[in-house]
Amino acid sequence: MDENNPMSDPDQWEADLERRYPPAEQGEQSVSEFRNYQAEARPSVKAFYRLNHQHQTFDFVKQKRQQFLSLERQRMGVWEAMEFLNTLVDDSDPDTELSQIEHLLQAAEAIRADGHPRWFILTGLIHDLGKILCLFGEPQWAVVGDTFPVGCAYSANIVYHDFFRENPDWGHPVYSTECGIYQRHAGLENVMMSWGHDEYLYHVTKPYLPIEAQYMIRYHSFYPGHRENAYQHLFSERDHELFEWVRKFNPYDLYSKSDARPDIEKLKPFYMNLIAEFFPSKLAW
Repeated sequence: MDENNPMSDPDQWEADLERRYPPAEQGEQSVSEFRNYQAEARPSVKAFYRLNHQHQTFDFVKQKRQQFLSLERQRMGVWEAMEFLNTLVDDSDPDTELSQIEHLLQAAEAIRADGHPRWFILTGLIHDLGKILCLFGEPQWAVVGDTFPVGCAYSANIVYHDFFRENPDWGHPVYSTECGIYQRHAGLENVMMSWGHDEYLYHVTKPYLPIEAQYMIRYHSFYPGHRENAYQHLFSERDHELFEWVRKFNPYDLYSKSDARPDIEKLKPFYMNLIAEFFPSKLAW
């Protein structure tokens, strides 16, 4: 097992999410079940969260924002980024035979079939493109995983909460308090989130998308917030309103995968047109 990347593929995290949060018709999982699922998790997932919770400090996030958010690493179009992300597929992974593009198209097609707006369909198509951070050399624990605020106390509703005891911020005189460096109900736009593909892609795409789409991208992995109702003391009224869109998006993120392969070449003209409606030909990454 690679000590820095204990999971064989970042998609193992999403597979574990599906187990933790089964579809509503299978019965919603209670908070107590959520907090006590550790014994069932794969050892690789547990090792992943140990690294994530140990290293996602306030200073680490600031450093990653400085490193990546100048967006000077590469220039490429959205479909080009999808093809780039496709190289993450592990042919030896027995859990999936679908490419990253096929996963993205499945989510987008499910949203499209339900008659949602074009910007919503586009959000489904691009929401995981921030995972190209793995291809820029970032370890999995700094790319995927449930996200959470830094600079304040880590909520007990975060999976494997006890692993935060190994985090230098755990005993910090300010960062360990409920609000930390933030004002109560200051709004999430004023809160620094843990580093990963959500935050990165949000900054790449935010000039081009409506605020609802921005929230879906930035907070779709913030399961402590949109599934466990943690950090309510930091939410503004606008956050509460916009998180309804995050919750509306979540089922398409988790449950749209199937063994039926989308016809990429048949669908590509529709999605190239949709991409061109919102984005320039090249984006800064």
